[in-house]
Amino acid sequence: MSTRVLVPSGVLGLGFDRAALSRGLGLKPDIIAIDGGSTDSGPWSLGAGESKYSRAATKSEWRTLMQARAEAGVPLIIGTAGTCGADATVDWMYALTAEIAAELGMTLKVARLYCQQPAERLVQALEAGQITPLTPAPEISADALRAMTNIVALGGVEQVQAALATGADIVICGRVTDTATIAALPLARGDHAGAAWHGAKIAECGALCSTNPTSGVIMVDFDTTGFTVEAMAETALCTPHSVSAHMLYENSDPFQLYEPGGYLDVRGARYTALDARRVRVEGSTWVPGAYTVKLEGARAAGYQTTILAVLRQQHYVTNAQIWADKLHAYLTGQITERMGLTPPDYTLEFRLIGTNGALGSLENRTGQPVEVGVLGIVTAASQALASEIGKLINPFVLHYPLTEDEELPTFAFPYSPATTDRGPLYEFALNHILALDDPMSAFRLTVSEVG
Repeated sequence: MSTRVLVPSGVLGLGFDRAALSRGLGLKPDIIAIDGGSTDSGPWSLGAGESKYSRAATKSEWRTLMQARAEAGVPLIIGTAGTCGADATVDWMYALTAEIAAELGMTLKVARLYCQQPAERLVQALEAGQITPLTPAPEISADALRAMTNIVALGGVEQVQAALATGADIVICGRVTDTATIAALPLARGDHAGAAWHGAKIAECGALCSTNPTSGVIMVDFDTTGFTVEAMAETALCTPHSVSAHMLYENSDPFQLYEPGGYLDVRGARYTALDARRVRVEGSTWVPGAYTVKLEGARAAGYQTTILAVLRQQHYVTNAQIWADKLHAYLTGQITERMGLTPPDYTLEFRLIGTNGALGSLENRTGQPVEVGVLGIVTAASQALASEIGKLINPFVLHYPLTEDEELPTFAFPYSPATTDRGPLYEFALNHILALDDPMSAFRLTVSEVG
């Protein structure tokens, strides 16, 4: 048995080469699989239960893929719908699908895999010893679980296979591992287990495993001894280097990858160039183990207001960190004097963009920028409080002098008002695994017709 999986892009909403997609369709894939999200951009999407990608971009690309599915006559599947895979984003993706189906005059069977976890279910699992921390992981309790806005479990191939087994034209998955949607069909059809998982890992980000990462589209052929990967864009090549290097991507161990029910071991993998475009991989192994699924959760950790100013006077650019430290100390005193607040009632942070805005104290590069952006971040228990502190610090961020014996400086606010209320701040609050006797026991599957 062999299985051909077409992967249009690393994620829906990022774009792909339409000509390459057409070329892939011409090779008659057995399934079209694409990812819908990840935790790459931080906890906001999971905390809020919203997609980070624009609705317009998502709809445009999904419409193209729905038309491609109709042309190929094969299932179309998306994993981690709406960036985070919460129930709300699965429903968002389902509504888009129904809308497009109506516009195109399609009648489709759609399966939805829901992966969100009720807090009370996890409280019972915690008390039963079925939840284990990974490293690192925060301490959790029943109250901590109940305080989280959204919790999802990462499904594997078993949950995806159950959705495909419904005969659905389109499968919309909540949070699943990046590899699950690609490996599910090859494994169900009896292809080599190590190859299925390894090929899925290589293909998870589309053409990132090629010499032209932005082209998006790749094809993976799975069989009983290995897999072959080829980029579909004319300008993209898969080489042993580009393919093998992807095991390093988002993976702490370049030789092992843990998934629900075991782990992939690629220490024996051999990468062979079949020609300038294609790479053949054999020798990967799948090691079965206890069936666990990873848990991801987010909770509100306060509310934020930001303020942005720009230092351009050379005296201040040169001494930006000294100025920011003095300003921070002064404002801490002012907030105490005028509002009666002290940390941890709030936090105030200044990041110097152009100096150490990304790495803070870990920055080891030096240089002299023309200007330095000063980003002030206020975090407090309510938006009203964060906003009030933002207004209090506003005039000092605009005029505060470096020394007492110089003229009062004026810095630049790039927009007005200078402060922006960002709303709730979310943080990740789970890095644990949940043991399951039945892979479907923590997941829900719904099948319906649209169009």
